[in-house]
Parts: sequence; C-alpha cells; structure tokens
Amino acid sequence: MKILIPGVAGGIARKVARRLADQGHEVIGIDARPWPSPPKTVEVHRVDVRKRAAEDIFRRRRPDVVIHMATVSALAAFGEERHRINLGSTQAVFEHSQQYGVKQVVFVGRHTFYGAAPDAPLYHTEGEPPRALEAYPELADLVAADLFAATALWRFPKMRTAILRVCYTLGAPGSGTLVSFLRGKRVPTVLGYDPLFHFMHEDDVVQAILLTVEKRLNGVFNVAGPQPVPLSDIIRHTGRTPVPLPEIVLRQLLGRFGFPRLPPGALTHLKYPIVIDASAFQRETGFTWEHDEIQTLEIFRDAAPVR
Repeated sequence: MKILIPGVAGGIARKVARRLADQGHEVIGIDARPWPSPPKTVEVHRVDVRKRAAEDIFRRRRPDVVIHMATVSALAAFGEERHRINLGSTQAVFEHSQQYGVKQVVFVGRHTFYGAAPDAPLYHTEGEPPRALEAYPELADLVAADLFAATALWRFPKMRTAILRVCYTLGAPGSGTLVSFLRGKRVPTVLGYDPLFHFMHEDDVVQAILLTVEKRLNGVFNVAGPQPVPLSDIIRHTGRTPVPLPEIVLRQLLGRFGFPRLPPGALTHLKYPIVIDASAFQRETGFTWEHDEIQTLEIFRDAAPVR
C-alpha cells in the first residue's frame, strides 16, 4: 500500500515509517520539521501539511492510507500556533484525504482528551465526553482536533476512519509529554496527591498503529498497555526524586529552579488520574503489549539517566 504520514519527523512517527517500509509499503512523509538522514525507503517532504505544497503531494501521490501524527501537546507549542497546528492540520488532512480518494485515515490522538477531574470515573471509555477543559484550556485545541476527526465517521462514510486515544509513552530515547515531565532530576508533585498514570512503551504504540492499519479499523478506540502506576513510583523507578509541594507553591515554581515548564492547568493532571479502558481495541485487533510497566520504566531510566 501507499501510506502517507503527516508529522513524520516525530519520534514515534519515524518508527512507524520505518516499520511500514520494512513491511514493503510505499511510505511518504510530510513535516515542517526536518528529519535528518531518513532511510532511503521513506520519501520525505519538508512541508507544512496546511500549505498548498502538501495538498499537491496528496494529489500527485494518491495514498491509500493516511496516518495523521501532525499534532503537538501544550508542552511543545504555545497559544495560537499550537491551535493552528492541531486543528488546522487535522482539517487539512481530512479534507485532502476525502478529495483525493484515501481509503483509510488514522488519527493518532491522546488519552488526555478525557481530562482530569475529581468526579471522573477511574476507567474512561470511548463514549465519554471531555472534562475539565475550563481547568486546562491548553487542551482545547487537541480536543477539538479529536472531535473534528470523529466527524469523518459520518461525513465521509466511504472512508474508514480510526481515532486512537493513546496513553502516555516512554521509550529510548523517548519523546512526548511524560518524557518532558521526567526530564529533570527533581520532579514536582502536588502535596497530598499521587494519581495513577497510564503509559506504554513507544514500540508497543508503533505496533498498535500498524495493527490499526492492518485491521482497517473504523471508529474511536482507546489504546493502552499494562496497568497504570502511581506517579511517585514512576518518578522513583526512573531514577528521579519526587518533590511534593503545596499546589499554590508549585504554581510559582513551574519552569524555574530545574522544575519542568508546565501550563498551570496541567496541575490537574498531577492530582487526578486519566486511566482508559482499552478493551475494545484489544478485542478488535488482538493487540498485546511486549513491555510491561516495570520494563518500560527501566528502559527509559537507562536511556535517559539523570546526573
């Protein structure tokens, strides 16, 4: 098959591209960011997916499958630019896919779609709406992109659409929200809270995406690996030191004295868990993870030691 990956320069996207090329697929990547020295089996175009040049690639190459990974978290971009990237790129991808005959689109989203709230159920299922956006408005554009992608299920019924809400990832060398949070030696927590965190190894995420393409999934699916782990255990198992602080103090220290730079709304995610029920995805694909929670933490610890 001919497979197009918007956002191909991201860490997990590169692994997906390599695996698909190794399987014999014709892989095309587009991204405004550079990918130095990509494999010769992957055709890479450095272009913004929202620009006319990206549409020309859709028109000329006519992919069978599009795996949309061109979104960013609140830790990677800020304000209006993040909104343009997340919602603008998603709109462009689906419009071009419908116009140029794409058979399947996979939108790789995030489990943080559900939001963290004190009254939320422990395990979120795919039918639940997002919560607590008023507390963490920086999530709004990612939520909007997810919801826009889901409209393709009824707007473009001839095109199969899979929306994946993937939990946090860790790996070697690692990328993503949880990796950014664990970058320093001292990791802040909110005094009196120790929420469960759901995460999985990057290579297992890659396998889940490949299965989504292989099984031609259509619908919304949570994607998770092994059981969730308390935040304090994650910090200690990765060789870091937890620093419990009153919330009012922690708000003043974000981005200073070696603490991670977080939007103030992210503190809700340090207080309340976001744990997802991924049974539907496992049932439809037969997915099983290869790395349990301890192995995943140890792999990240060895790949990203702190001094």
